Amino acid sequence: MNNRLTSRRKFLFQALPACSLCLGISRLSLGAATQEAQPLPFSKRIAEKMDITYEDYFARMYGSTISVLKYLRDQIGKERFIEMLEKGVDEQFTNLSRMNAANKRFINLATYVAGFKSDVTLQHALTYTFIKETEKEVEFSIRECLWAKTFRQSDAADLGYAMICYNDLPLVKLMNPKITLNRPKVLMQGDDECRFRYTMEA
Repeated sequence: MNNRLTSRRKFLFQALPACSLCLGISRLSLGAATQEAQPLPFSKRIAEKMDITYEDYFARMYGSTISVLKYLRDQIGKERFIEMLEKGVDEQFTNLSRMNAANKRFINLATYVAGFKSDVTLQHALTYTFIKETEKEVEFSIRECLWAKTFRQSDAADLGYAMICYNDLPLVKLMNPKITLNRPKVLMQGDDECRFRYTMEA
């Protein structure tokens, strides 16, 4: 009983810093919080940009989620819980793939690469190099990844793989059933890089 209470207290203290955002503590001083506020309309406030680094943004976005998932992993059991997460991802992408197939919304490798290179978040969160880029084959290496850094620093690489990296596999079917992915290395799993090799069938 004492061990269970200790575990719950530890979980609450880990989650509390992220939850403080909901209470309005993190960005306001106590003095400012007591002043009468006349905020902008909600639609304008949510459209404003935050003054925050990508690293801090990732820490805040995933921090409390990682704490909750680690707790659930420990309660349910690692193998079973990871299996549940991956099945959830599979189910989500299976439904999306069926919709794409019905509407014939498939893309080729050139469109995928263009979207990858123009994505602002990926530009800030990854360090990558394209090794091969043709109509039928695309290969690139990722040497630094903010997702891997965030989850590994929280001792949650297994959760990071199930939540983030595992998506790469069903995503291929969503993009185009004729595209196959070979991904022999993954940073989240302790390798020195993520290596992606996409091939378009004739």
